[in-house]
Amino acid sequence: MSDMNAQISSAVSGLTRELDIIANNLANISTVGYKRKCNTFSKILSAQESQQNSAGEAELKSAFDFSDGNFIQSGRTLDLALCGKGFFVVETAEGPLYTRNGSFDLNKNGQLVDSQGRTVAGANGPITIPQGISVSQINVASDGSITAGENIIGKLKIVDFKDKENELTAAGLNCYSAPKEVQPGKPENVIVKQGYLEGSNVQMVEELVDMIMVSRLYEANMKFLSVGSENTKSLINVAMG
Repeated sequence: MSDMNAQISSAVSGLTRELDIIANNLANISTVGYKRKCNTFSKILSAQESQQNSAGEAELKSAFDFSDGNFIQSGRTLDLALCGKGFFVVETAEGPLYTRNGSFDLNKNGQLVDSQGRTVAGANGPITIPQGISVSQINVASDGSITAGENIIGKLKIVDFKDKENELTAAGLNCYSAPKEVQPGKPENVIVKQGYLEGSNVQMVEELVDMIMVSRLYEANMKFLSVGSENTKSLINVAMG
């Protein structure tokens, strides 16, 4: 394969992966707390091609966009949303996970859990609602402090990775994991909103515009490959007489 064909093949591969990312964003446009994944591969590739640079120099570098989504009022007592930078902490056997999905519930032991039944971390351990206290009596303050009836029973553990957010990796079910060397800190100016959920931050129009641009670049590069293949066949036929 010629250098040019190798570069075009690399571009096609990168564009295919970018289309997958856009499609995944669109599929999660209604997912609570979902953060869109974005990259600049197609934009860099388009700029290089307009300048007649090598397409092979472009690299697919993707990152999560952790900006706030829209806040949806649910009125449900155990639905919580974070306004500002920060994450809820979910405890698992493999270590803590971090999420913006605050659709919580209580397990049979009265502990606050996520949709998968995993314990939601409190500042001083699991948050347990005393027996005899109904869900309607639970109040969550803007700083994450939780009262049940007239008693303060704990405070949500909310963390922030500041400029290390880009080192988080997807851990499934709208959660993220952090490398051992990246330790979260205390958030600044984050507000807990009870009775709300944070919607996806995916903007359909932006994703569709990106999809159109990527699709056009993909088609253009596939045509180059097709033309190159036909030229190669012609040369072989001439050589074979």
